[in-house]
Amino acid sequence: MTVLEPLQALGDAKLGTDLPLPDELASIYGHLQLPPHPGRPYLAANFVTTLDGVVSLDASGNMGGGEISGFNHQDRMVMGLLRAVADAVIVGAGTLRASPDHLWTAEYIYPPLASAYKRLRATLGKREPPLNVFVTARGELDPEMRVFRSGEVPVLIVTTANGMRRMQNTGLPPSVEISRIDTGGLLSARAIVDSVSRVRRSDVILIEGGPHLMASFFTEQLLDELFLTLAPQVAGRNHLADRPGLVSGRSFAPENPLWGTLVSVKRGGSHLFLRYRFRQWD
Repeated sequence: MTVLEPLQALGDAKLGTDLPLPDELASIYGHLQLPPHPGRPYLAANFVTTLDGVVSLDASGNMGGGEISGFNHQDRMVMGLLRAVADAVIVGAGTLRASPDHLWTAEYIYPPLASAYKRLRATLGKREPPLNVFVTARGELDPEMRVFRSGEVPVLIVTTANGMRRMQNTGLPPSVEISRIDTGGLLSARAIVDSVSRVRRSDVILIEGGPHLMASFFTEQLLDELFLTLAPQVAGRNHLADRPGLVSGRSFAPENPLWGTLVSVKRGGSHLFLRYRFRQWD
């Protein structure tokens, strides 16, 4: 097992009460606090980006965040920590297709700390794995993917009326729940969160992409916070590859720029682990 060096805290705002992290996690991450959010889920996103803002290399076999972070163990540990406290994890169909064998659980992304993650969930009263939520307007998903067939995690697909019609005869297991949103082909962030809340009572919802899905949450100003790992690589772009940034399909600046408030900076080697607030907490 790789021994992880503790993250060095360069600055942490007081956000609320410390979550009860097991010693194995607290010794690496330090304190993890979530702000009070009475009566609604806390929505956080987690991404890793290169120095030049690339979140996916957009190349066959190299679509995931591992290629961006350099498969950094501390980044994967943080991903696991956030999944461990989440009631639901939301990803877009493109992210799912890029990782067909993935499960959006803490122990999947960082197995060496699986026991600590499970103890944290138990302490938080979360008896099941996080609800794995997949957003697809067209309903073009492979029903043979592990996340659908294995029964290892609860699954919700959020789609449109056309998407539901496409999936009706694909042979998805009956354990996979499907929520239809009748909004003329558009899947708003608010409607996605409402669909999740009807299936799983959620205190914490984690969004892991992709960039088009992130654009919806930023546009509707629903995102509380962004956990962003800054990896020390420059990926570059050219006319042959569409290497997306954090947000795709929407423009905010210069007319309506979205500014975040930096609330935490941690360092792990040459990687920075940043945390930005985007919605005013009640």
